[in-house]
Amino acid sequence: MEPYCRIYMSGAKGKTVVARAPGRVNLIGDHTDYTGGLVLPMAIDRYTTVAEQALDGAIRLTSEQLHEPLVLNLPVADAANVMPAWGRYVAGVANQMGCAVGIEGSVTTTIPIGAGLSSSAALEVATALALGSTLSVTELAQLCRRAEHVATGVPCGIMDQLTSAAGVDGHALLIDCHTLDIEPIDLPNNMQVVVQWVAARTLVGSAYADRVAQCAQAEKEIGPLRLASVADTNQIADAVVRARALHVVSENERVRQAAKCLQAGDVQGFGLLMNESHESLRSNFAVSTEQMDDAVKQAQALPGVYGARMTGGGFGGCMVMVADSDARLPENDNTWRVRAVGGAAIIS
Repeated sequence: MEPYCRIYMSGAKGKTVVARAPGRVNLIGDHTDYTGGLVLPMAIDRYTTVAEQALDGAIRLTSEQLHEPLVLNLPVADAANVMPAWGRYVAGVANQMGCAVGIEGSVTTTIPIGAGLSSSAALEVATALALGSTLSVTELAQLCRRAEHVATGVPCGIMDQLTSAAGVDGHALLIDCHTLDIEPIDLPNNMQVVVQWVAARTLVGSAYADRVAQCAQAEKEIGPLRLASVADTNQIADAVVRARALHVVSENERVRQAAKCLQAGDVQGFGLLMNESHESLRSNFAVSTEQMDDAVKQAQALPGVYGARMTGGGFGGCMVMVADSDARLPENDNTWRVRAVGGAAIIS
Protein backbone atom coordinates (compact mmCIF):
# COMPACT_ATOMS: atom_id res chain seq x y z
CA MET A 1 0.00 0.00 0.00
CA GLU A 2 1.37 3.41 -0.96
CA PRO A 3 1.66 5.60 2.16
CA TYR A 4 -0.29 8.85 1.99
CA CYS A 5 1.16 10.34 5.19
CA ARG A 6 3.33 13.39 5.24
CA ILE A 7 7.02 13.03 5.92
CA TYR A 8 8.20 15.29 8.73
CA MET A 9 11.39 17.19 8.06
CA SER A 10 13.80 18.09 10.83
CA GLY A 11 12.26 20.55 13.26
CA ALA A 12 8.66 20.07 12.01
CA LYS A 13 7.55 17.92 14.91
CA GLY A 14 7.00 20.83 17.27
CA LYS A 15 4.34 22.40 15.08
CA THR A 16 0.69 22.00 16.07
CA VAL A 17 -1.64 21.30 13.16
CA VAL A 18 -5.41 21.79 13.47
CA ALA A 19 -7.60 19.92 11.01
CA ARG A 20 -11.37 20.46 10.93
CA ALA A 21 -14.13 18.59 9.09
CA PRO A 22 -17.87 19.34 9.10
CA GLY A 23 -20.76 17.00 9.65
CA ARG A 24 -23.53 16.82 7.10
CA VAL A 25 -27.28 16.67 6.83
CA ASN A 26 -28.81 14.95 3.83
CA LEU A 27 -31.72 17.00 2.56
CA ILE A 28 -32.99 14.21 0.32
CA GLY A 29 -31.62 11.02 -1.22
CA ASP A 30 -31.08 8.33 1.41
CA HIS A 31 -29.95 4.76 0.71
CA THR A 32 -29.12 5.68 -2.87
CA ASP A 33 -25.38 6.31 -2.58
CA TYR A 34 -24.21 2.71 -2.31
CA THR A 35 -26.05 1.88 -5.54
CA GLY A 36 -24.39 4.78 -7.35
CA GLY A 37 -27.48 6.96 -7.20
CA LEU A 38 -28.13 10.63 -6.48
CA VAL A 39 -27.99 12.46 -3.15
CA LEU A 40 -28.51 16.08 -2.09
CA PRO A 41 -26.71 16.75 1.22
CA MET A 42 -24.99 19.79 2.65
CA ALA A 43 -22.05 20.17 4.98
CA ILE A 44 -23.19 21.84 8.22
CA ASP A 45 -21.70 24.17 10.80
CA ARG A 46 -21.03 21.38 13.28
CA TYR A 47 -17.45 20.17 13.26
CA THR A 48 -14.93 17.59 14.41
CA THR A 49 -11.48 19.03 15.01
CA VAL A 50 -8.16 17.22 15.47
CA ALA A 51 -5.36 19.32 16.96
CA GLU A 52 -2.05 17.46 16.91
CA GLN A 53 1.71 17.31 16.73
CA ALA A 54 3.73 14.63 15.00
CA LEU A 55 4.61 11.46 16.94
CA ASP A 56 6.86 8.68 15.69
CA GLY A 57 5.28 5.25 15.50
CA ALA A 58 2.00 5.90 17.31
CA ILE A 59 -1.27 7.83 17.49
CA ARG A 60 -2.32 9.20 20.87
CA LEU A 61 -5.53 11.18 21.06
CA THR A 62 -7.75 12.37 23.88
CA SER A 63 -11.27 13.74 23.73
CA GLU A 64 -13.60 15.20 26.33
CA GLN A 65 -16.66 14.24 24.29
CA LEU A 66 -15.47 10.74 23.38
CA HIS A 67 -14.12 10.09 26.90
CA GLU A 68 -11.65 7.19 26.62
CA PRO A 69 -8.24 8.10 25.17
CA LEU A 70 -6.84 6.34 22.11
CA VAL A 71 -3.33 4.87 22.10
CA LEU A 72 -2.54 3.18 18.81
CA ASN A 73 0.76 1.73 17.63
CA LEU A 74 1.68 2.06 13.97
CA PRO A 75 1.40 0.55 11.45
CA VAL A 76 -2.22 -0.56 12.00
CA ALA A 77 -3.03 -4.09 10.85
CA ASP A 78 -6.46 -4.65 12.43
CA ALA A 79 -8.59 -1.53 12.79
CA ALA A 80 -11.79 -3.42 13.57
CA ASN A 81 -10.70 -4.53 17.05
CA VAL A 82 -9.19 -1.27 18.28
CA MET A 83 -10.48 0.06 21.60
CA PRO A 84 -12.05 2.43 22.44
CA ALA A 85 -14.58 1.96 19.65
CA TRP A 86 -14.32 5.55 18.39
CA GLY A 87 -10.65 4.91 17.74
CA ARG A 88 -11.51 2.39 15.03
CA TYR A 89 -12.32 5.22 12.63
CA VAL A 90 -8.92 6.76 13.31
CA ALA A 91 -7.26 3.37 13.01
CA GLY A 92 -9.05 2.68 9.74
CA VAL A 93 -7.69 5.91 8.28
CA ALA A 94 -4.16 5.15 9.49
CA ASN A 95 -4.47 1.67 8.00
CA GLN A 96 -5.54 2.98 4.61
CA MET A 97 -2.87 5.69 4.61
CA GLY A 98 -0.10 3.26 5.53
CA CYS A 99 1.16 5.55 8.27
CA ALA A 100 4.42 5.05 10.14
CA VAL A 101 4.52 8.59 11.56
CA GLY A 102 1.55 9.33 13.78
CA ILE A 103 0.11 12.18 15.80
CA GLU A 104 -0.44 13.18 19.41
CA GLY A 105 -3.19 15.59 20.37
CA SER A 106 -6.89 16.03 21.00
CA VAL A 107 -10.23 15.53 19.27
CA THR A 108 -13.17 17.85 19.84
CA THR A 109 -16.57 17.70 18.19
CA THR A 110 -19.80 19.67 18.10
CA ILE A 111 -21.51 16.97 16.00
CA PRO A 112 -23.93 14.89 18.10
CA ILE A 113 -22.71 11.30 18.25
CA GLY A 114 -25.12 8.70 16.86
CA ALA A 115 -27.43 11.31 15.38
CA GLY A 116 -27.00 10.45 11.70
CA LEU A 117 -25.07 13.66 10.99
CA SER A 118 -21.85 11.94 9.91
CA SER A 119 -19.80 12.29 13.06
CA SER A 120 -17.78 9.23 12.01
CA ALA A 121 -17.09 10.57 8.52
CA ALA A 122 -16.02 13.93 9.93
CA LEU A 123 -13.61 12.18 12.31
CA GLU A 124 -12.18 10.16 9.42
CA VAL A 125 -11.70 13.17 7.17
CA ALA A 126 -10.21 15.35 9.91
CA THR A 127 -7.86 12.52 10.92
CA ALA A 128 -6.67 12.04 7.34
CA LEU A 129 -5.89 15.74 7.03
CA ALA A 130 -4.15 15.76 10.40
CA LEU A 131 -2.03 12.81 9.26
CA GLY A 132 -0.99 14.84 6.24
CA SER A 133 -3.20 13.73 3.38
CA THR A 134 -2.71 15.78 0.24
CA LEU A 135 -5.29 13.86 -1.79
CA SER A 136 -8.01 15.56 -3.80
CA VAL A 137 -11.39 15.82 -2.09
CA THR A 138 -12.70 12.87 -4.12
CA GLU A 139 -9.67 10.70 -3.35
CA LEU A 140 -9.82 11.74 0.30
CA ALA A 141 -13.48 10.72 0.52
CA GLN A 142 -12.78 7.38 -1.14
CA LEU A 143 -9.94 6.66 1.28
CA CYS A 144 -12.10 7.52 4.28
CA ARG A 145 -14.94 5.38 2.98
CA ARG A 146 -12.55 2.42 2.74
CA ALA A 147 -11.36 3.25 6.25
CA GLU A 148 -14.90 2.98 7.60
CA HIS A 149 -15.41 -0.33 5.83
CA VAL A 150 -12.30 -1.90 7.39
CA ALA A 151 -12.95 -0.30 10.79
CA THR A 152 -16.61 -1.20 11.25
CA GLY A 153 -17.65 -3.63 8.56
CA VAL A 154 -20.55 -1.31 7.65
CA PRO A 155 -20.84 -1.16 3.83
CA CYS A 156 -21.54 2.58 3.73
CA GLY A 157 -21.70 4.64 0.56
CA ILE A 158 -19.57 7.65 -0.31
CA MET A 159 -21.99 10.48 0.53
CA ASP A 160 -20.92 11.25 4.09
CA GLN A 161 -17.18 11.42 3.48
CA LEU A 162 -17.54 13.30 0.20
CA THR A 163 -19.89 15.91 1.67
CA SER A 164 -17.56 16.52 4.62
CA ALA A 165 -14.57 16.87 2.30
CA ALA A 166 -16.19 18.88 -0.50
CA GLY A 167 -18.81 21.11 1.17
CA VAL A 168 -19.52 24.52 -0.38
CA ASP A 169 -20.59 27.49 1.71
CA GLY A 170 -24.28 28.34 1.19
CA HIS A 171 -24.89 25.37 -1.09
CA ALA A 172 -26.25 21.86 -1.07
CA LEU A 173 -24.33 19.33 -3.16
CA LEU A 174 -26.01 17.33 -5.90
CA ILE A 175 -23.75 14.28 -5.97
CA ASP A 176 -23.81 11.50 -8.53
CA CYS A 177 -22.43 8.65 -6.44
CA HIS A 178 -21.54 6.64 -9.57
CA THR A 179 -19.40 9.26 -11.32
CA LEU A 180 -18.68 11.26 -8.12
CA ASP A 181 -19.58 14.42 -10.01
CA ILE A 182 -20.61 17.24 -7.68
CA GLU A 183 -22.89 20.14 -8.60
CA PRO A 184 -23.25 22.85 -5.92
CA ILE A 185 -26.87 23.98 -5.66
CA ASP A 186 -27.45 27.44 -4.22
CA LEU A 187 -29.85 27.40 -1.28
CA PRO A 188 -32.67 29.96 -1.60
CA ASN A 189 -32.61 32.87 0.83
CA ASN A 190 -36.26 32.31 1.75
CA MET A 191 -35.66 28.95 3.46
CA GLN A 192 -34.08 27.67 6.63
CA VAL A 193 -32.86 24.18 7.44
CA VAL A 194 -33.55 22.84 10.93
CA VAL A 195 -32.31 19.56 12.37
CA GLN A 196 -33.93 17.78 15.31
CA TRP A 197 -32.30 14.93 17.19
CA VAL A 198 -34.89 12.19 17.80
CA ALA A 199 -33.09 9.09 19.12
CA ALA A 200 -29.62 7.59 19.18
CA ARG A 201 -28.75 5.18 16.42
CA THR A 202 -25.98 2.84 15.34
CA LEU A 203 -25.35 1.37 11.93
CA VAL A 204 -23.01 -1.26 13.34
CA GLY A 205 -25.11 -4.33 14.12
CA SER A 206 -28.22 -2.74 12.63
CA ALA A 207 -30.18 -3.84 9.58
CA TYR A 208 -28.22 -1.43 7.38
CA ALA A 209 -26.14 -4.21 5.83
CA ASP A 210 -29.34 -6.14 5.09
CA ARG A 211 -30.63 -3.21 3.03
CA VAL A 212 -27.38 -3.09 1.07
CA ALA A 213 -27.68 -6.82 0.35
CA GLN A 214 -31.34 -6.46 -0.71
CA CYS A 215 -30.42 -3.70 -3.15
CA ALA A 216 -27.64 -5.88 -4.53
CA GLN A 217 -30.16 -8.67 -5.05
CA ALA A 218 -32.47 -6.29 -6.88
CA GLU A 219 -29.63 -5.27 -9.18
CA LYS A 220 -28.95 -8.91 -10.02
CA GLU A 221 -32.51 -9.13 -11.32
CA ILE A 222 -33.03 -5.81 -13.11
CA GLY A 223 -29.57 -4.25 -13.45
CA PRO A 224 -28.22 -1.04 -11.87
CA LEU A 225 -30.90 0.69 -9.83
CA ARG A 226 -29.47 4.07 -10.83
CA LEU A 227 -30.62 3.30 -14.39
CA ALA A 228 -33.88 1.51 -13.57
CA SER A 229 -37.43 2.80 -13.84
CA VAL A 230 -40.30 2.26 -11.44
CA ALA A 231 -41.81 -0.13 -14.00
CA ASP A 232 -38.59 -2.18 -13.94
CA THR A 233 -39.01 -2.88 -10.24
CA ASN A 234 -42.24 -4.78 -10.95
CA GLN A 235 -40.11 -7.57 -12.42
CA ILE A 236 -38.59 -8.37 -9.01
CA ALA A 237 -40.19 -11.51 -7.57
CA ASP A 238 -39.55 -11.04 -3.85
CA ALA A 239 -41.91 -8.45 -2.36
CA VAL A 240 -39.40 -7.10 0.17
CA VAL A 241 -36.60 -6.75 -2.38
CA ARG A 242 -39.07 -5.14 -4.77
CA ALA A 243 -40.03 -2.57 -2.16
CA ARG A 244 -36.38 -1.75 -1.44
CA ALA A 245 -35.72 -1.24 -5.15
CA LEU A 246 -38.83 0.90 -5.53
CA HIS A 247 -37.56 3.25 -2.86
CA VAL A 248 -34.13 3.63 -4.46
CA VAL A 249 -35.48 4.21 -7.96
CA SER A 250 -38.14 6.68 -6.85
CA GLU A 251 -35.73 8.44 -4.50
CA ASN A 252 -33.28 9.09 -7.32
CA GLU A 253 -36.07 10.80 -9.25
CA ARG A 254 -37.06 12.81 -6.17
CA VAL A 255 -33.47 14.05 -5.85
CA ARG A 256 -33.49 15.20 -9.48
CA GLN A 257 -36.74 17.08 -8.94
CA ALA A 258 -35.60 18.48 -5.60
CA ALA A 259 -32.48 20.02 -7.15
CA LYS A 260 -34.66 21.66 -9.81
CA CYS A 261 -36.96 23.03 -7.09
CA LEU A 262 -34.04 24.63 -5.26
CA GLN A 263 -32.69 26.13 -8.46
CA ALA A 264 -36.13 27.61 -9.17
CA GLY A 265 -36.61 28.83 -5.59
CA ASP A 266 -39.59 26.52 -5.17
CA VAL A 267 -39.18 25.69 -1.50
CA GLN A 268 -42.76 24.46 -1.18
CA GLY A 269 -42.25 21.92 -3.95
CA PHE A 270 -38.98 20.87 -2.35
CA GLY A 271 -40.76 20.28 0.95
CA LEU A 272 -43.39 18.06 -0.65
CA LEU A 273 -40.61 15.89 -2.09
CA MET A 274 -39.08 15.61 1.37
CA ASN A 275 -42.40 14.39 2.74
CA GLU A 276 -42.66 11.80 -0.04
CA SER A 277 -39.11 10.67 0.68
CA HIS A 278 -39.89 10.02 4.33
CA GLU A 279 -42.97 8.00 3.45
CA SER A 280 -40.91 5.84 1.10
CA LEU A 281 -38.18 5.36 3.70
CA ARG A 282 -40.90 4.31 6.15
CA SER A 283 -43.00 2.04 3.98
CA ASN A 284 -40.69 0.78 1.22
CA PHE A 285 -37.28 0.78 2.86
CA ALA A 286 -38.43 0.21 6.46
CA VAL A 287 -35.64 2.19 8.12
CA SER A 288 -37.73 4.63 10.12
CA THR A 289 -39.07 4.06 13.64
CA GLU A 290 -42.35 4.84 15.32
CA GLN A 291 -40.69 7.57 17.36
CA MET A 292 -39.19 9.09 14.20
CA ASP A 293 -42.51 8.92 12.33
CA ASP A 294 -44.27 10.74 15.15
CA ALA A 295 -41.61 13.45 15.24
CA VAL A 296 -41.73 13.94 11.46
CA LYS A 297 -45.52 14.13 11.46
CA GLN A 298 -45.47 16.78 14.18
CA ALA A 299 -42.82 18.78 12.31
CA GLN A 300 -44.75 18.65 9.04
CA ALA A 301 -47.73 20.23 10.81
CA LEU A 302 -45.77 23.22 12.19
CA PRO A 303 -46.61 26.64 10.70
CA GLY A 304 -44.06 27.63 8.09
CA VAL A 305 -42.61 24.13 7.63
CA TYR A 306 -42.61 23.03 4.00
CA GLY A 307 -41.34 19.50 4.56
CA ALA A 308 -39.68 17.14 7.02
CA ARG A 309 -38.09 13.71 6.84
CA MET A 310 -35.71 11.40 8.62
CA THR A 311 -32.16 11.89 7.46
CA GLY A 312 -29.25 9.49 7.25
CA GLY A 313 -29.18 5.72 7.42
CA GLY A 314 -32.21 5.41 9.67
CA PHE A 315 -33.00 3.30 12.74
CA GLY A 316 -33.05 6.47 14.84
CA GLY A 317 -30.96 9.60 14.52
CA CYS A 318 -32.21 12.97 13.30
CA MET A 319 -34.89 14.44 11.13
CA VAL A 320 -34.46 17.49 8.95
CA MET A 321 -37.02 20.24 8.30
CA VAL A 322 -37.11 22.89 5.60
CA ALA A 323 -39.13 25.94 6.53
CA ASP A 324 -39.81 29.51 5.53
CA SER A 325 -36.97 31.78 6.61
CA ASP A 326 -39.38 33.76 8.82
CA ALA A 327 -40.88 30.71 10.53
CA ARG A 328 -40.32 30.65 14.27
CA LEU A 329 -39.27 27.12 15.07
CA PRO A 330 -38.11 25.85 18.44
CA GLU A 331 -34.36 25.83 19.08
CA ASN A 332 -33.06 23.88 22.06
CA ASP A 333 -30.48 21.24 22.92
CA ASN A 334 -32.16 18.79 20.51
CA THR A 335 -33.27 21.17 17.75
CA TRP A 336 -31.10 23.66 15.93
CA ARG A 337 -30.87 25.64 12.73
CA VAL A 338 -27.94 24.64 10.53
CA ARG A 339 -26.04 26.50 7.84
CA ALA A 340 -24.36 25.08 4.74
CA VAL A 341 -20.58 25.45 5.05
CA GLY A 342 -17.37 24.69 3.20
CA GLY A 343 -15.56 21.39 3.40
CA ALA A 344 -12.75 20.06 5.55
CA ALA A 345 -9.51 21.99 5.85
CA ILE A 346 -6.35 22.61 7.83
CA ILE A 347 -7.29 25.73 9.77
CA SER A 348 -4.08 26.24 11.73
